[in-house]
Amino acid sequence: MVFYFPMHKLFSIFLALLILILSVLACSMPGAAGGGDNTAMPPTAMLSFLTPTAGTNSSTANTTPLAAGTKAYHYARLSAPPRTQVTDADGHWLATFTDNAYTVTLSGAERTFTEQNAKDPVISTVWVRVLPAPFNGIVDENWLSHALNDHSPDVLAIALQYITGAPPITDSNGLQFAGKASYGPVTEDDTREEGGDFNDYLGIAWTFGGITHQPRVRFFRSLDCSGFMRMVWGYRSGLPLTYVPNGGKSIPRHSWEILSSGPGIVIIPDVNDSQVTDFSRLAPGDLVFFHAKTEAHDPQIDHIGMYLGQDTAGNYRFISSRQKADGPTMGDFGGNSLLNGKGLYAQAFRAARRF
Repeated sequence: MVFYFPMHKLFSIFLALLILILSVLACSMPGAAGGGDNTAMPPTAMLSFLTPTAGTNSSTANTTPLAAGTKAYHYARLSAPPRTQVTDADGHWLATFTDNAYTVTLSGAERTFTEQNAKDPVISTVWVRVLPAPFNGIVDENWLSHALNDHSPDVLAIALQYITGAPPITDSNGLQFAGKASYGPVTEDDTREEGGDFNDYLGIAWTFGGITHQPRVRFFRSLDCSGFMRMVWGYRSGLPLTYVPNGGKSIPRHSWEILSSGPGIVIIPDVNDSQVTDFSRLAPGDLVFFHAKTEAHDPQIDHIGMYLGQDTAGNYRFISSRQKADGPTMGDFGGNSLLNGKGLYAQAFRAARRF
């Protein structure tokens, strides 16, 4: 028996199969619906200052982690200081967690930190974020996966929201919490008065241990060196704050107190008030401490800043709030913002702590 199949039906079947094959191929191509987003992204985000959403269009983690519970992460224990290093399956560095510290350094998109008075910028792929509690030796993979894909400003970017030229940023209640900060009001001898804490900048009262500190009008929008660090790490990043030392549980008010009894660990101790010249333990985000005043005084530590990373000239650059610069700076006006060399702050560099 012979079956006859009309030619127009064969053609219809062939056309349907062809459409099905082309549809499958289209869905598997990059950029197709459900197949990913290949929109071009700028390779470098210029971060002279950032708004809370500015990183969204310019910052993507350069390693996409697999789901928690898989073999996405590989761990290695390191010493001096004790810490856990996380890499992906190909050995690329993803993060470092330091024992008993809140600070985590993470791999992320390349950024450029600069300002008008900085001779050389810092170009870095290291991001710095804060754990909800000091690291106890066990990596929370859910937290890590989220942090690697978090595009919001990190600790380093937050710090640059207070330099010269930084625009004001307000919250939903109209409170300005970022924007150019002064060091303090001008005194009779034409210097800047220290004493501006984070709540003075904000213009709000703050209670420490049952004692309420009212903002001082003359220090409105001012941050001295330790007030700047308390703003960046405490008010903005969530670390607990105190006014007097409380055994390392919170960030105290003064630079020498932060070194001796702040959260985290001391990674470079102050040894006989001698200049630090070994930078091998430093990581971006570390707090750096100085004996910068020439006159004899006690305590000897009198200035605090935060290490940003090596600049394009290979120097170790930091950011701090200073009198001559009238506020936070990573620049070289009134002394180079460098930990190495023979400049004022290089010779005054004494110690480092990792929150």
